Amino acid sequence: MHDDPRQELATIWDGVREELRQTLPQSAFEHWLEPLRAIGVEGTRLYVSGPERVRDWFRRRYGASATAALRRRSPALTEIVFTNPPAGGDGRDPDPGPGFAPPVPPGLAAGLDFDHFVIGAGNRFAHSAALAVAESPGESYNPLFLYGSPGLGKTHLLVSIAGYLADRRPDLDVAYTTVERFTSEFVTALRGDGRPAERFKQRYRGVDVLLIDDVQFLEGKARTEDEFFHTFNELYAQGSQIVLSSDRPPEALGRLSERMRDRFAWGLTIELQAPDPATRVTLLRRLAAGHGIPIPDAEVLQQIAGAAPANLRRLEGALTRVTAFASMLGEAPSVDLARRALGADAGPGEPTAGPAPGGEPLERIQRAVCDVLHLSLEDMSSPRRAPNVVRGRQLAMYVARNRTDLSLAEIARGFDRDHSTVIHSIRRIERDLEPGSDVHRVLERIHERLHRDGEGA
Repeated sequence: MHDDPRQELATIWDGVREELRQTLPQSAFEHWLEPLRAIGVEGTRLYVSGPERVRDWFRRRYGASATAALRRRSPALTEIVFTNPPAGGDGRDPDPGPGFAPPVPPGLAAGLDFDHFVIGAGNRFAHSAALAVAESPGESYNPLFLYGSPGLGKTHLLVSIAGYLADRRPDLDVAYTTVERFTSEFVTALRGDGRPAERFKQRYRGVDVLLIDDVQFLEGKARTEDEFFHTFNELYAQGSQIVLSSDRPPEALGRLSERMRDRFAWGLTIELQAPDPATRVTLLRRLAAGHGIPIPDAEVLQQIAGAAPANLRRLEGALTRVTAFASMLGEAPSVDLARRALGADAGPGEPTAGPAPGGEPLERIQRAVCDVLHLSLEDMSSPRRAPNVVRGRQLAMYVARNRTDLSLAEIARGFDRDHSTVIHSIRRIERDLEPGSDVHRVLERIHERLHRDGEGA
């Protein structure tokens, strides 16, 4: 025994730490174990203190291992108690800086939970796997990789997992993000004096569950991919749950490094497929109820479902168009009205959207917007920032997202922009899109122009 009790405590705790060092990744040791200090003994208990978030994470992850190591080092001590630092001590939480966004961005979680997810043949397996991950994070499928075309429910499932864990496992640190946001935070962290970069690493490498959307946008971002690669490795080594979404399977992400694609395929990979007719009708009923729209009869719903079979966004756009036509004409929604609104030649189950001769769908949308707003086609990809030009681009991007199967990146390339501009434009239009608004009236004119030009719905 040491004459100095403080030295004795330090010796015991240093021994525990050295034993644990052998089982922890180096960065995990530095971030989560290094800041902890033994501050006292009472009976058979060793009291350990440090920054609150650090000690809470360590207690959840390694509390049992640390206790076992303590008993081997000092049999008289059988329990570790993690506690607040003493008054005036140096165990204060580090300055969080500007902070990170909440686990799920405000507004995104509205209606996105397992109860509101419409299950069909094309997504049943993905739903089951996501629920299994939510019930047993880190134990079922790790990583879980969901892929499929836009609008099929990938984000819905990721946010559902986050919400489920927030309700049932508040002890877990859960983070939902997109590659866009991850990249933005990473670039911001690199501009600091070193501390922002460390806080960034602590934020993402210390979570219990990481849900990250649109990993295809890691392509072409070498430094961000490298950072995410190391983040992935740390989380996987710690047993943290990782859930990823993409518009393509791992093997099709050709511009990512082989090591990254290999890790994406370590766990379970599932494709979400377009909803079948019965699921589309159920989705339309759910959409109508959610928006307070009187639900049309079954034949009308089947007509709408047949006109926009690809994804949820196109279904919602078709439903909005039919109800808008009905409102403007003062008629109740009917099969005939739905045909007039969505394409007279479409019967139930027949998609009306499709390429027409003479150009790509995106260019036809751009031309329709230019005709309605009296812009030139060159304005769509020009650097001009005049309000009417910006609004025209936003409208064209919104229509393209709802009336084509193009990805965000493909739409962005058509405007000589990046995908973040497309996301911002869609949100601006959605924010201003109220029945009877100027945006609503302009969109109706754009849809009418597309219909006359043979675009269909």
